[in-house]
Amino acid sequence: MRHFLRLFKISRVALRYGFDQLALERLPALRGLLAALLFWRDLSAPRGERLRLALEALGPIFVKFGQMLSTRRDLIPADIADELARLQDQVPPFGAGEVEATLIRAFGKPVEAVFHNFEFDAAASASVAQVHFAELPQADGSRVPVAVKILRPGISSVIAHDVGLLRAAAGLVERLFADGKRLRPLEVVAEFERHLEDELDLMREAANCSQLRRNFAGSALLLVPEVHWDWCRTEVMVMERMDGVPVSQVERLREAGIDIPLLARAGVEIFFTQVFRDGFFHADMHPGNVQVSIAPAHKGRYIALDFGIMGTLSDSDKQYLAINFIAFFRRDYRRVATAHIESGWVPRGTRVDELEAAIRAVCEPVFGKPLKDISLGVVLLQLFRASRRFNVDVQPQLVLLQKTLLNVEGLGRQLYPELDLWQTAKPFLERWMEMQLGPESFFRRMEQEAPYWIDVLPQLPRLLLQVLEDQSAAHTTRQAQANSRDRLLVTLNVLLLAAGLATVAALLYWR
Repeated sequence: MRHFLRLFKISRVALRYGFDQLALERLPALRGLLAALLFWRDLSAPRGERLRLALEALGPIFVKFGQMLSTRRDLIPADIADELARLQDQVPPFGAGEVEATLIRAFGKPVEAVFHNFEFDAAASASVAQVHFAELPQADGSRVPVAVKILRPGISSVIAHDVGLLRAAAGLVERLFADGKRLRPLEVVAEFERHLEDELDLMREAANCSQLRRNFAGSALLLVPEVHWDWCRTEVMVMERMDGVPVSQVERLREAGIDIPLLARAGVEIFFTQVFRDGFFHADMHPGNVQVSIAPAHKGRYIALDFGIMGTLSDSDKQYLAINFIAFFRRDYRRVATAHIESGWVPRGTRVDELEAAIRAVCEPVFGKPLKDISLGVVLLQLFRASRRFNVDVQPQLVLLQKTLLNVEGLGRQLYPELDLWQTAKPFLERWMEMQLGPESFFRRMEQEAPYWIDVLPQLPRLLLQVLEDQSAAHTTRQAQANSRDRLLVTLNVLLLAAGLATVAALLYWR
């Protein structure tokens, strides 16, 4: 019943703001019939404004969808993209009364007992939370400028309803469509739900922020605010106030003397560093969450904001992705095909040459072109269509990465359309692969394993004696003894190798 009511609301909002006209532009007769039946609505506002208002009315999940669309000016008309860009940090805020009530509930004391000069007018308002500026008193009597993020009251139940609706729709897709099981829509929704749950707990967001700040400590490319942990709660997060220019305001950045091409290349490096070095990346990189510092001390550095959605990758995910990216950059489509088969993403019996030819047909036309002349979104769509023929499994853990890659491309397209994404990323990935697979990686892993080997090394003589005794007692005939000697030699070789590795590890550990 609850899902039915939500579906009814979605349908009502869609009709109120004229979604039917957007969907039926090529069917004028049907559009005219609906217009006659729905004569009571006012569609005088521009279509982009109506779409934005409808997404705001439908709630945070739909707002997030609009935020992603706003970066894809290659896919949607400019008037709609301009209007959807307002969803990034201009969602209507909730009132001062609700702000005060939340803070009193969180801290158990009046607002003025915690903060000085708290600004009840929101500095930024998004779909799940909004931000206010204030000053936080210190023990020495000084005051530190802070940003206070406050969760929207009642947002948990709204998101729960929408996720329930998405889950029901995913179940229908899985049952009714031929590609349903291969696309694994229920797993994709579950992954999305998990990250939405993270956004509803600002303590988790604070932890994400702290981790990202630690990963980029001392970086010349990225600034991450410091978290004031004593004043963080589930509904409230207090962090260092960061001042910068939104990355979408390119003219302001130019006027401030920012090197735009250098800034664009730095953005690509930051993204790939998060993905391949750390396996921990900001997964909500729309322009409202990214600023650039123009202060003399940090001029030209990116500023990361809003850490509610962060992606993680395992070592095997990172290695698989790096192999594929480098193979793409080198136009080694056969390696891409074999990597898909080796990873189990396509059936073992798939013909490598056929998969290679399909990938080449999609990727070859885009190489050597600047971002303004290609669309990664279109490339991904074509790859998806090609994958249907080969029964490629969708990997839910990589859905966030795909979304973030589209965000990065959208930002790059706004910032510096001449940027060559491929050539910018290729040297970085080649260096990363050398670190992972070269001699440096071997010695680094040996050093990591050194404590374990140091613990095992004293036990090797006892283990060797036990093997000798077992072998002697188990065999009585000459043939059995000969076989025993062969196995014993193998065992000795293994133990000697282990001893050698343990010695190397110990030397590395104590060097």
